[in-house]
Amino acid sequence: MAALVRQQDVDAYVGFHAFGLQESDDADLPVPFPYDFDRHAFLSTHPGRLDITSGGHTHTAAVHVEVWDGPPPEQNRADWDEAGEAEFDSTSGQVAVWSMHTGRMDDLIMLADDGGSWRVRVHCTGRAAAAALSQSEGTCHGLERYLLQFWPASS
Repeated sequence: MAALVRQQDVDAYVGFHAFGLQESDDADLPVPFPYDFDRHAFLSTHPGRLDITSGGHTHTAAVHVEVWDGPPPEQNRADWDEAGEAEFDSTSGQVAVWSMHTGRMDDLIMLADDGGSWRVRVHCTGRAAAAALSQSEGTCHGLERYLLQFWPASS
């Protein structure tokens, strides 16, 4: 059974219904965020990059990140509005959070001490509530929540 190696919480400033995660050492990425963002997919990828669409236009989403040493236990699909799985390569072991509005955010997600290939599951809840609040009152904080689970692709 897989073991949880580390976990952390970060905020993602959502702008234009989107945010991204990108390899921190991004100088050599062929398609840096936000170029070629697929606004019609919950989760889409480019090398060294994960693009995530949100239910709300402008708000701060709460993101809980888990790093596992193998595939984590499956989540109950009924607990989440959306879910997706993808591959992610990191040369540094660090991932930056990106906003459509403000660019690169200060928080770094620590996957490992060095690079590697990863699998990631992305789950989201609170999409409809974030959408409704975006239309009525404007911004909110933590109403839309994400769970990101990373584990080595080789496991």
